[in-house]
Amino acid sequence: MSSVLYDAQGPRAKRRNVVFTAVFLVAFAALLWWVFSTLNDKGQLEWALWKPFFTGTEAWSTYIWPGLQNTLKAAALAVVIALPLGAALGIARLSDHRWVRVPAAVVVEFFRSIPVLVLMIFGLALFAEYTNVGPDDRPLYAVVTGLVLYNASVLAEIVRSGILALPKGQAEGAMAIGLRKGQVMRLILLPQAVTAMLPAIVSQLVVILKDTALGGAILTFPELLASANTMSGYYGANVIASYTVVAVIYIALNFALTSFASWLERRLRRAKKSTGAVLSADDVETADAGNVGKV
Repeated sequence: MSSVLYDAQGPRAKRRNVVFTAVFLVAFAALLWWVFSTLNDKGQLEWALWKPFFTGTEAWSTYIWPGLQNTLKAAALAVVIALPLGAALGIARLSDHRWVRVPAAVVVEFFRSIPVLVLMIFGLALFAEYTNVGPDDRPLYAVVTGLVLYNASVLAEIVRSGILALPKGQAEGAMAIGLRKGQVMRLILLPQAVTAMLPAIVSQLVVILKDTALGGAILTFPELLASANTMSGYYGANVIASYTVVAVIYIALNFALTSFASWLERRLRRAKKSTGAVLSADDVETADAGNVGKV
């Protein structure tokens, strides 16, 4: 049976898809077995290498938990600053006033074109030369500065594109009933654009969380990945086990973030639905039959 969106698969297409699925599963299983066998041959699956993570709390309390705290602190500060700053820059780029629109565009395009790691390095030098920030706090300030400048410019483009994607009739209808442009943006456009922008915004928040690792790699910021490096050296070059634990933590954090965003998006969509009754296909057919009888 065909649909409006796609044509139903025929017998040959169904058989071909089954074959492709089986081949993929076999290849994936072979890859997993090869990885497992290689790690086992290299001695990376020995219990002594994984024991610190399952027995005792030293590895967690001394390395992983402090590193996770620093990661979450840097990511939270960057998100809290970058979100409103990006929204303000995105709205400014839509301004009718050239003296507002052009500087905002210059700022967005400038910081969006520079790698976030370069911004972090410049931030570290800036705080070292022109501020009284102590050497222990400079890496955190530099990481947050780089994340804010880069991601705020990206979020500004997300906000601008989300607003421009709305039908022009939304703004025209609001202005027709006497709303000012600021009211149109705040009451009409932004509430509708938020739902459309949410997946892209969440993707950028995930990027912020992962990019905190750049500070640990270059700026000696003691975040989660840097703590894993120190821990792996302490436990006898237990690199695979340490990085596997860190990867699982990152996956759990990002999965929790995306799951919350999906729940929030569904909630927003339900809240914006019309209060009128939605007719099913059977209801429509019944109504049409009644109208034909009346004629």
